Amino acid sequence: MPVPGTSPRTPPLVIAGRRTPLVRAGTAFAEIRVHELLAPVLRAVVEDSGLAGEEFAQVIVGNAAGGGGNLARLAALEAEFPETVPGLTVDGQCGSGLDAVVLACRLIQAGAGLAYAAGGAESISTAPVRGHRTADGGIAFYSRAQHAPTRPEDDGDPDMGLAAETVAREAGVVRERQDALALRSHRRALEAASSGAFNAEIVPVHTSGGWVRADNGPRKRLDERLLARFPPAFVTGGTVTAGNSCFDADGAAAVVVVDGDRSALPPGRAALAFLGSASAGVDPRRLGVGAAAATAALLKEHDLAVDDLAAVEFNEAFAGQVLACTDRLGLGDDALDAVLNIHGGSLALGHAYGASGAVSVVRLLARAQSLPDGSLCLAMISSAGGLGTAVLFETRRP
Repeated sequence: MPVPGTSPRTPPLVIAGRRTPLVRAGTAFAEIRVHELLAPVLRAVVEDSGLAGEEFAQVIVGNAAGGGGNLARLAALEAEFPETVPGLTVDGQCGSGLDAVVLACRLIQAGAGLAYAAGGAESISTAPVRGHRTADGGIAFYSRAQHAPTRPEDDGDPDMGLAAETVAREAGVVRERQDALALRSHRRALEAASSGAFNAEIVPVHTSGGWVRADNGPRKRLDERLLARFPPAFVTGGTVTAGNSCFDADGAAAVVVVDGDRSALPPGRAALAFLGSASAGVDPRRLGVGAAAATAALLKEHDLAVDDLAAVEFNEAFAGQVLACTDRLGLGDDALDAVLNIHGGSLALGHAYGASGAVSVVRLLARAQSLPDGSLCLAMISSAGGLGTAVLFETRRP
């Protein structure tokens, strides 16, 4: 269906998508800088697309924990794009990679270019230490950026774990459901890796220790008993634990978005047609439900129900947050098992902040290859500060 406010035309198409392995921060990619993670992914998606570098209008990249500068430009040059191709880096925190893909699609809709490379990257291992100047000229270091104003009467900018506890408690999501989702994520990721489901999307990365070709987060020995032994991580008597929360990861992901009216679909492969997106703001103290608010707005705009979706990729920052969102959207247990993160999510693979939203689009493109034409696919993510982004795609074939 056409996006409201635009003339009938072929939507922008995501025709190629790749990612690095996602690895626990401080492990296999501990010495690889963020642009070095992203560059081989950009080279791979350009090759997959069949386009020449000079055909790209821009490289757009999301990043959350980096040192500033312009990662997109640096990585594009590292990937040997022509010097004439500009780069733009965006910071929407966890939603950065997905926001970069949306921006590329919107620019194509506006007629600003025929092809874009868009995605996200994060090297938590090599991210700079942050600090601000004090009155005496010294430096006061801090562990994370401020995302919302704080007020004397309450914590308006809580840590992510504390916010996850609030969301899970208010939504009535008990510990057992959270642990079950975490276990499902690990088992599905292990099964996907074993079956080769990730092979076509992963770009190996060379390190001083050799080539890294696979995700290293999924845990084979994890079971119900082990998960039950994890103590609450953030609140005494709480339900959010290290076992049902994601871990920090290093990784990068990118897609190629083209003008659907002036570009041919790749032969033999499905593409994702961009139908629309929505952003939403919620109480920063309950930031985890931002994705649900954005998705509800997007589905309403397109007169769709959650049951119309054939595939959903939702960043699993915390199991309680995921379940609070799916409950709020009316995604029942049967549908949840059938469409949500069928190859696992961040609870097993890790959360590479600015890359995670782009990883979701790469995963949807991979899943689209086995879906019928016209299948509706959704990527959604919640971000620090009480934000959510949701993007609706439809599968298309030549």
